[in-house]
Amino acid sequence: MVSPSASASVLAAGRPDPTLEQADVVFGQPDLAHSLRCPRLRFIELSSAGYTRYDRADFRQAMSTRGIPVTNASGVFADPCAQHVLAQMLALVRNLPPQLRNQDGPRAWRYLEDRFTNGVLSNQRGLMLGFGAIGRRLAELLRPFGTHVTAFRRKPTTDGDVEIINESGLAVALASADHVVNILPETSQTIGWTTAERFAQMKQGARYYNIGRGTTMDQAALIETLNSGHLGGAYLDVMVPEPLPPDHPLWTAKNCFITCHIGGGTGDQDDKLARHFLHNLDAFLTGKPLLDRIF
Repeated sequence: MVSPSASASVLAAGRPDPTLEQADVVFGQPDLAHSLRCPRLRFIELSSAGYTRYDRADFRQAMSTRGIPVTNASGVFADPCAQHVLAQMLALVRNLPPQLRNQDGPRAWRYLEDRFTNGVLSNQRGLMLGFGAIGRRLAELLRPFGTHVTAFRRKPTTDGDVEIINESGLAVALASADHVVNILPETSQTIGWTTAERFAQMKQGARYYNIGRGTTMDQAALIETLNSGHLGGAYLDVMVPEPLPPDHPLWTAKNCFITCHIGGGTGDQDDKLARHFLHNLDAFLTGKPLLDRIF
């Protein structure tokens, strides 16, 4: 059955829904409190990569006690998000934003300004803040360019060609990175994580990207850092609030470029979500491993 209270967007929280009590399997964004009260539930798949609202001790404990697996759809969004960041990185390193703005504005011949400040991703250093499905895919996409990739995780692991660091190696990594990509999820530990101090630790002229959650950065500090000229630019797909008001200072911050939370989107997004869910439903019913299981 399709809930009459279904969310219009995967980013929107679900509402309490009486039909939830009749369900054994749920796909979407079910109301968390209501889910805890539904005795028939056996399997939940979230239709988003992020799962902040479900990342609570009481919900985890209840699902674990009842043996209810919970999966997300990070596999659906990893490739488009990674390609979105790659496009942003190439755009900034190749001076595309000033060229495109020039075409819509004065149409000056910006030959000297942009030809001789162009760069390439080859032999540059990228630092990923967070290293889940999006980070792993982005590292794969950057490999042919010869970009040196380091990733920050609280619990370092080994991952092929990518050097994984924790807090002890962060200052050095921030100071050496040409591109700092924020892919952090929103948790109690990551709210405002990219602070003024961390922006100051980044090397002069570095570029900063956020494809994770807007809440994980200090926006006022980012604006100040950009306007001071310390950072060479920023490309944001997420911010606070969303939608961003037309008069918000992020729109006019120096070398700040914004896309409207479109990074994970594709024209066939809903088809991919449905296929992901049907794969996991079959796996659940036949006792096979689930894709993107979070707990």
